[in-house]
Amino acid sequence: MKLTVHVDGGSRGNPGPAAAGAVASNADGEIVGERGEMIGEATNNVAEYRAVLLGAALALELGATEIELINDSELIAHQLNGKYKVKHVDMKPLYAEAIAALGQFDSWSISCVRREQNEHADLLVNQTLDAGAL
Repeated sequence: MKLTVHVDGGSRGNPGPAAAGAVASNADGEIVGERGEMIGEATNNVAEYRAVLLGAALALELGATEIELINDSELIAHQLNGKYKVKHVDMKPLYAEAIAALGQFDSWSISCVRREQNEHADLLVNQTLDAGAL
């Protein structure tokens, strides 16, 4: 089964309080699962990687064997696709963890869209951050 998973990560401050969000939908576009997670103090890029990990975990829990990730971070998408090298020392372990998580699927892809096309995942991030601030 293939799922499309929109993922987003964000921090308020860079670094600052950070969260990740993931929204999974089936081939018909029906949302079959969503999750938001506080991740503590982190940069935006760390939060984006944590969102990929959250999305992969959600897809596995839902029984996916194939995953199409959609995010709004060109850097993370291109690093995972191999177009960009991972140079920052703090990003290398997250990159390796993401590649390992995605390797659990029969096939995977990641593409980058404009923020407006990733609204639901972005909303989850902000709701999670707002709830964590209470």
